[in-house]
Amino acid sequence: MKVPTHDQSVFRKRGKMFSVTGLLIIISLIALNITIVTTADDLELMLLGTPTPTRSANSYQLEAKALVGAGNLGGAISAYKEALEFDPENVAALTELARMQVYYSRLLTPNLGYEQLLEANQNIQLAVEIDPEDSDAHAIRSLVLDWLATNASTPFEERENYLLEANQAATLALQLNNRNALALAFRAEILADQLRFDQATQLAQQAVALEPNSMDTHRVYAYVLESTRYYSQAIEEYKAAAEIEPNMTFLYISIGQNYRQLQLYDQALEYFDRAASINSSIGIQDPLPYLAIAKTYTRQGEFFAAARNAEAALALDYTNPDLYGQLGYIRSQARNFEGSIPMLECAVEGCEVIYDEFFGVIPLVDATEEQLATLDRIQVQGLPLNNGSVVYYYVYSSMLAAFGLCEKADIFLDMLEDAYGGDATIMSIVDENRQVCLIFAQDQAEN
Repeated sequence: MKVPTHDQSVFRKRGKMFSVTGLLIIISLIALNITIVTTADDLELMLLGTPTPTRSANSYQLEAKALVGAGNLGGAISAYKEALEFDPENVAALTELARMQVYYSRLLTPNLGYEQLLEANQNIQLAVEIDPEDSDAHAIRSLVLDWLATNASTPFEERENYLLEANQAATLALQLNNRNALALAFRAEILADQLRFDQATQLAQQAVALEPNSMDTHRVYAYVLESTRYYSQAIEEYKAAAEIEPNMTFLYISIGQNYRQLQLYDQALEYFDRAASINSSIGIQDPLPYLAIAKTYTRQGEFFAAARNAEAALALDYTNPDLYGQLGYIRSQARNFEGSIPMLECAVEGCEVIYDEFFGVIPLVDATEEQLATLDRIQVQGLPLNNGSVVYYYVYSSMLAAFGLCEKADIFLDMLEDAYGGDATIMSIVDENRQVCLIFAQDQAEN
């Protein structure tokens, strides 16, 4: 607000303030106000405003589609859930909700992605129970089950069954509609995961020919090509998918990963950065692009840049134990062993940290008295041992063994041996760390 100067004093004598026309307008407005506000009820209506109609399920579905187009999958999922509050048996909403949850899982760490996929499975199961003749619902169910089968956090003993059910769902979808391009595409994806690449390629090509304007068909064909190490061709198909859905950031992550396989690191970083820029423009705090950038720099041996990007990822979600594990792993690769241990401890055991806007995440042992007194403490829950977290467990146990903290290292080495006793690579790491601890024990005995 601009404060009047002395030249603009409210007490200054002024000339004629209103024209005759102006006075007539003001009088008319006053009369209109008196006419409108004639009773207490009228006044109440003015204060409360005009009632707005209650939103329908359809309006939430339209909102969800707009959010998908903008790349805000989390927002779209919320909108579909709102639609289902109004119409719980809306098969189209349940089907699209499950599809978005599958793709949203791609933006999450394995453990969080696994939870998202389990929820998607519940939603799509409900859809096919409501309408067992809906081909699209069965097609999306095959997608959900296939992604569950291949998620790193899915227990080993459940994977084969998920893959079998996915195959059955895709087959049923095609029986209901043999020209369902989604069913063809997802059947191809399942075949690729079963290492049946010739059949997968054939079906993926058929799906693209049948529905060339579908992001899903191009994505699946790209995945099949990527699985068979045709990285350049996979990039072109992922780009075709991204032209149809230009704000689906996981597509740019996939493009970047394929460039990284070709050791074209500048192009990889360009597409990872594009994903980060899209997220920034729509206000999404997604750590995945920064993790992808960090891994690319790690491949190039640029560990400082890698760590900076991993720290940026952690700043976006500092309660996520997987991100602590990623940063700890990168620091270990950079031979920053002391710096890696607190991060790996958070990932494996859980920890209590504080977060400072300038310094980022600070373990309690490294915090100043002022920081401890003024900043809130944050609880980080450790990850259970599974395929998604096993690397953090064996790197953490290796760091502990290297520093002679063998009593603690033995706890995690025993866990690794119990869960992965049949894995030759992991057991070689376990055996090597036990040898390191044996040397420490012998040195202590001699001294």
